[in-house]
Amino acid sequence: MWEATAAPAPETYPLESDTTADVAVIGGGIAGLSTAIHLARAGRSVTLLEAEDVGWGASGRSGGQVIPGIKYDPDDMIEMFGPEAGAAAIEAFGATAGKVFELIDRYGIDCDDTRQGWVQPAHSEAGLRIAISRCQQWKKYGADVDELTADEVHSRLGADTGFGGWIDRRAGSVQPLSYSRGLARGALTEGVRIASRSPVTDITSRSGQWQLRTASGATVTAPRVAVCTNAYSRQIWPKLERSYIAANSFQVATAPLSSNLDARIMPGGIVASDTRRLLAYFRKDRDGRLLMGGRGTFGDPTKPEDFAHVERMLIRTFPDVEGYPIEYRWGGRVAITQDSLPHIHEPQPGLVIMVGCQGRGMALQSKMGEWLGSYIDTGRREALPLPLTRIAPIPFHELRRLYVAATIAYFKLRDVVG
Repeated sequence: MWEATAAPAPETYPLESDTTADVAVIGGGIAGLSTAIHLARAGRSVTLLEAEDVGWGASGRSGGQVIPGIKYDPDDMIEMFGPEAGAAAIEAFGATAGKVFELIDRYGIDCDDTRQGWVQPAHSEAGLRIAISRCQQWKKYGADVDELTADEVHSRLGADTGFGGWIDRRAGSVQPLSYSRGLARGALTEGVRIASRSPVTDITSRSGQWQLRTASGATVTAPRVAVCTNAYSRQIWPKLERSYIAANSFQVATAPLSSNLDARIMPGGIVASDTRRLLAYFRKDRDGRLLMGGRGTFGDPTKPEDFAHVERMLIRTFPDVEGYPIEYRWGGRVAITQDSLPHIHEPQPGLVIMVGCQGRGMALQSKMGEWLGSYIDTGRREALPLPLTRIAPIPFHELRRLYVAATIAYFKLRDVVG
């Protein structure tokens, strides 16, 4: 759906000759493009290498929900990091959504953005307790949030969940592929060289310089490298691919809704995701299509039946759309780390790697580019929201992957039987 409705991509070309730069960025998604922009604005020459086209991976396939924060609530961050570092993390991660809208405004990005907030409806009494606690914690730190009654959730979403929830007005949405392409245009205006369809096949270090060889044989030589490939890392650095689980997220979109349903279901551009263990997330696009997303199988989808569980969630949440044809089905990968935190690594001097956004990538990766760019430019670790960590493969990675697959299957079965 995003490919069919996206703004045009800027013209970019494969790398055909050897070049040098102050910084080489690998990955033309949101994190890589934002990193390149911030480095260029700091006066660095930047070459960005993308294996496909900009926004081809998770950045152009996501639900496009712009939600601040990470998977942990403020109280969790205080407990994990201590009072001082925890408060700094709350402030840093609470500002991620604002970065998206700042970049949209700076570069005039045409991406159907909305800034009407995000609602988290509870799917059970236990879920409601979690939602209210989460709201109260963020409110304590000054966030523009409020609790919602069941009636208020219904009026905002057009879905009768039977429970309340909360709203975070810092949030919003974008057309994710248009946003990614807009960032690429912004990067080009800042002087970044973008080489698309230029997969990196080899990374070597010699005499304080990194050399990145691409499939064409052309190379980029730079003293600093940022690797922003996330769930699509493909053995780009030893052990990296085994330090996270690459889970699929599947999405479906209906045909445009009738004017009556369009006015009643999720009016005004609001977005939502619920409190399930395997959460469902939903919104409308600019043309009134209703989108529903949720976790999928580890294998890439091959037939419409692979999306049946997402379509069941769609009808269960919005019974009035039963009978509407599904126009689009697609999926993409999400990098899930063992501790559900983003990981920033520097396995060798000058080589910085970031993985793991646990499904919060639109906002988190936009801000991550600012953090990574500042660290690469200045070398100050205080520029990063979290400490650097070593690359640590998940123990029994394949068994862990099977465990996650079994967990997904279990909760899908529970969803089928209600």
